Parts: sequence; C-alpha cells; structure tokens
Amino acid sequence: MNGILLTGYSVIITLAWVCGSIYLLVNGRKVNYLKALSPQPLFPEPQVAIIIAVKDEEADLEQALSSICQLDYRNASIIVINDRSTDRTPEILQKMARENPGLTVITIKELPEGWLGKNHALYQGYLASSEEWMLFTDADVIFRRQALKKAMQYVAANRLDHLAVLPEITSRSRLFQSMMNTFAIMLEMRQRPWAVSNPSSKASIGIGAFNLVKRRAYEKAGTHTAISLRPDDDLKLGERLKAAGLRQDVLYGEKEVSLEWYTSLREFVNGLMKNTFSISNYHLPTALGMALATLLVFVLPLPLLLLSGKSGWALALVMLTSQILLMLFKSGVHGKWWHALMVPLAGSLMVYILLKSAFKTVRQGGIYWRDSFYPLAELKKQR
Repeated sequence: MNGILLTGYSVIITLAWVCGSIYLLVNGRKVNYLKALSPQPLFPEPQVAIIIAVKDEEADLEQALSSICQLDYRNASIIVINDRSTDRTPEILQKMARENPGLTVITIKELPEGWLGKNHALYQGYLASSEEWMLFTDADVIFRRQALKKAMQYVAANRLDHLAVLPEITSRSRLFQSMMNTFAIMLEMRQRPWAVSNPSSKASIGIGAFNLVKRRAYEKAGTHTAISLRPDDDLKLGERLKAAGLRQDVLYGEKEVSLEWYTSLREFVNGLMKNTFSISNYHLPTALGMALATLLVFVLPLPLLLLSGKSGWALALVMLTSQILLMLFKSGVHGKWWHALMVPLAGSLMVYILLKSAFKTVRQGGIYWRDSFYPLAELKKQR
C-alpha cells in the first residue's frame, strides 16, 4: 500500500509542478515592468510625499536616501521619521537634510502603547504630510531617477488608488540569491500579483519597499491605526485597500527599484523569524498546514523521485525541467538553470522558519520587535 501511495503522490506532484509552472509562466507575463514605461510629463503633476521610517539604518541609509533625493519628480517631498535610532542614523539624517532642502526629518523618542515602531513611524509621516499621494518605502531601497515619474504615470493612466512595485532583490551571497527565486515563486503563488487589478478577485498585494497610495484611499482603508501591531503591515495594507473596493495593481521593479534584502541566509532566517507567524494570523494549525504544504510541494518531491528507481527518475526529469523553465523564463525571476536544484533546500529553510517562528512565538507568549516585547494576546486582536 505504501508503494501505491508513493507512486500516486509522485505522479500527482509531478503533474502539479508541470501545471503550476505553466500557470506561473503564463500569468507572470500579465504583470508589467516599471522599466518598460516611457516617462511622460503629467499636467498637473500630482503631489507626492515620500515617507520613510528609519531605525538604526546607518549601513544603507545614505546611499538609499541619496537615490530618493535625486528622483526626477519636482512635486515630491521627502519625510524621514527617525524612530529612536541609537547608531549614526541621526547624524546621517542631519547631513542629508542640510544638503537637501526638500527633506524633512521627524524624530520619535517614545513609542506609544499598541504600536509597532515602523507602523507608528509611517503613520506619523502621514500625519505630517498633506500631499494627494504617499509613497511608503524602506530605508534600504535604491531608486532610479525616473522610477517615481513612471509610477505616477502608470497610476494616472490606469486610475489606480494603490500601486505596489516588487523590487529587484540583490545579494552578495550567491547561495541566498540562488534560493531567493524559489522564495519569489512562493510569494507569487500565494499573492497572485496578476490578479490584484481584477476587482472581482480577492488577490491583493502590498510591498514595504514601494507602496504608492492615494491619501483618501489610505484613509478609507483605516490607515496604519488599523494594522498598528501587524509585522506584515505592507501585505495587510494592500489587503485592506483591496477589501475596501479600491483600485490596485503591481509592477515588477527590475532596474528601477532594488534593495539588498539580506546579505546572507543567516540574516534572512533571523529576519523572518520574528514576523512569519503573523502570516498565518497567529493560528498554530494554519502555520502547521503551511509548513506541511511547503514540505510536500517544495521539499520532498525531487529527493523522493530520485530515490524511487528508474520510474522515479523519469518523473524527476519532468519535474526538474519544469522548474528549470521557471527559473529561466518566469517574468520577475532571473535565475540560472541550476537554481532549480536549490528548490528543496529553499523549501526546507521555509519549513524551518514557519515552524520555529510559530513555536517560538507561542513559547515566549509574543514577539520581540526592535527591542520591544508584544504579547501574543495583543497581536491576535488584529487578526
């Protein structure tokens, strides 16, 4: 019986990968590239407030902020909220403010109860601005000069209330870069970016690196006060905007918006450990189900097939071929053929993060975020 079950699983999962690869290859082409747009002047040019929350960002802040200050968009103001930084961030901000008159720095010294630091900082940026549009972004994101102009042209042409841009992820770690493509595929399978512009679809998306939102849409969605304790605030903002019936879309940001997300796999694991449980809404059975699904779809198939003799090898070749095609031809994924061999390893890492994040949060009764502790009972109030 075990042999029959294994054979059935092998055939089903191979077919699933073939069909899933075709599905992703076809639908990925429905998502446009920001770089493909030709910047055109807008009359009148909408006002945009670029809002950036920073805390202890001395390593990347000056380069990222310099790229924002050099954006080719005359009607933009820049608001940086320094959230209790203890490193050289304040000195860097003072220097940048002296050199760039359009840059305003707001310093936060205390965090109110019921808020995560970043969410509170972004909300303070909203309160300090009055522009029709707001671009929420991070302190390590690098922009090309025409990026904002192209984005504003796109939202005007498509009458959008919210535009997210998936940044190009760079890394000095070749190992992390090779597995990042699998993580990107996981994200797209979950969020379905090609469907977010469809009003009848529940698909939504929000990207911390680039959330461009109209002020009245942000207010209609409840602002950050409605997601004040969500570590996944970017995704939740996109979800609330879509649920409010607002027009949303997403673009690939290759060559226009980029960041080095993490410098190593160790940083990646540590960075996701504190917030991954929130994706399952702090529901342990859901987290376990997500881990099991990842195990069955990404981790086990190829190793099991390779250990199943000649019949398994044929199925493994079919599955591996579909994964190689994804890495080479999937829009938004610019991998090499051998990155397909890293799929089981990337899946294993995600299973580990899902399980450890869930059990660690449950065991300690909450999460530590930027040196502050948030009880699980409080976090669950915003499920």
